[in-house]
Amino acid sequence: MLYWIMKYALLGPLMRVAFRPQVEGAEHLPRRGGALVASNHLAVIDSFVLPLMVPRRMAFPAKSEYFTQPGPVGTLKRWFFTGMGQVPIERGNGRAARAALDTGIGVLREGRLFGIYPEGTRSPDGRLYKGRTGVARMALEAGVPVVPVAMIGTDRANPVGSRFWRPCRIGIRIGEPLDFSRFHGITDDRQVERAITDEVMDAVRALSEQEYVDVYASTMKDKGADAEAA
Repeated sequence: MLYWIMKYALLGPLMRVAFRPQVEGAEHLPRRGGALVASNHLAVIDSFVLPLMVPRRMAFPAKSEYFTQPGPVGTLKRWFFTGMGQVPIERGNGRAARAALDTGIGVLREGRLFGIYPEGTRSPDGRLYKGRTGVARMALEAGVPVVPVAMIGTDRANPVGSRFWRPCRIGIRIGEPLDFSRFHGITDDRQVERAITDEVMDAVRALSEQEYVDVYASTMKDKGADAEAA
């Protein structure tokens, strides 16, 4: 109920007025059944715009801290993120990463949409970075297609470091689902996982028309932090 209130009565209408979102390719989103929605990631606002503007309900991972903060503020945050359809994810070591994958796979096996950013973090400069292979593991283990998506202009609406969203026109481009059933039964094969991930990122790049950089976004951010420290 909270999700539909946010979508049609509260945040959704405000976003339509402020950002006049243009959604292309909505017909490519499966009408039923589980599907992994893989998007580029330009700004924090991506996780709000995308699930509110597509026809089906979509779950997104969110830091578990958003759901566990005590007090009235914590209650409001928990209400808000639950209403947005986001699910708590622990971050940290390898065990936490596996738990995050399992959470997403569980959502997909329930026949729902689950959103993921293969880059792992926001782009530091608007370019598209190398994808993490978690997207491939989830698609293979859940046996679902991957729907590539490109967010357009959200970095102008929500620049890195900005405290408030800025009204401007943004877009969402949804590509045709990618079917990886040919790899059914193959698990823990790094070459297959990398090939799938690269295919997903190539589809996202074609939709977003971003310049592609064959390194991880987190590596680029670390280099920037080291340069500033020096």
